[in-house]
Amino acid sequence: MKRRKVILAAIALSMLGAMQGCEQKSDKIKIAIVVKNLGNGFFDAAHEGAKEAAKQIGNVEIIYTGPTTPSAEGQIEIINSLISQKVNAIAISANDAHALVPITKKAMQRGIKVISFDSGIAPEGRLMQLNPSNAELIGIKQLEMASNATGGKGEIAILSASAQATNQNIWINVMKKGLEKPEFAGLKLVATVYGDDQSDKSYREAIGLLRSNPNLKVIISPSTVGINAASKAVVDEKLVGKVFVTGLGLPSEMAGHVKSGAVKEFAIWNPIDLGYAATYIANEFIKGNPDAKAGGSFTIGRMGTIKIDANGDAAMAPPFTYNKENVEQFSKIF
Repeated sequence: MKRRKVILAAIALSMLGAMQGCEQKSDKIKIAIVVKNLGNGFFDAAHEGAKEAAKQIGNVEIIYTGPTTPSAEGQIEIINSLISQKVNAIAISANDAHALVPITKKAMQRGIKVISFDSGIAPEGRLMQLNPSNAELIGIKQLEMASNATGGKGEIAILSASAQATNQNIWINVMKKGLEKPEFAGLKLVATVYGDDQSDKSYREAIGLLRSNPNLKVIISPSTVGINAASKAVVDEKLVGKVFVTGLGLPSEMAGHVKSGAVKEFAIWNPIDLGYAATYIANEFIKGNPDAKAGGSFTIGRMGTIKIDANGDAAMAPPFTYNKENVEQFSKIF
């Protein structure tokens, strides 16, 4: 009888330990980073920043996910799954600003904090939008680089991601408006095409631009996939030195194109910092920080203070220029 009691006590203790383990596991904060598509080097770098922030905050689990191809439908399916998993927060780079609103509203109704970063969701579908930089600065920066490459004169074309990508369209509109300024009067926009953030399609669109516009001087691609594909197209068409590519790219993917001469300079913010900041901000909303709201400001680790404007938008920093002087150094980082 005594032996039976000892065995039952041991089993009870074992079950108690297992239950405590489950409770500890369920206490962990889950922050989902939902990207436009998996296999994208920019977002892989943002994931590294998210993991860094999670480690500093402590007790945070990062769920890094996204569709295999950049589509709103794929992201909606993923968010439905995250709602079932009862994550604490979702930080998303949206493939469509409006199509995602119903599902992100549903997530917020279930108590999940939703913020967007990089490419935003319409205001009614999120708590705040973290912009990597200021849209005006990004758009003008790309015109400046195009002007530098051509000596201020010549035909230019834009190779964007999808026609629905919020951030790309904002930057393109800034560029179109910027072309009305006297300093860009020598540049002429002859075409805007879309590669859907897919390497093969972006490459084909770039080839089309080069063959349809024999006087083309610059392809601007505000897409990390597009700028890489356009650079390869210029090399394959043996147009290095005649046509230049610029825009937003990753140093690790663009170093070879700078070396080949297809690219003189390009720009990007630091995606590691973007993922880091998005994770920190999501955690502040989870904690219920009273300043995590429109008009508020609070500290996000090594990034310092972030300010949210009255529309619920916040910006990090101006884009940084990469060229033959520094691209090798940064290509080892991201």
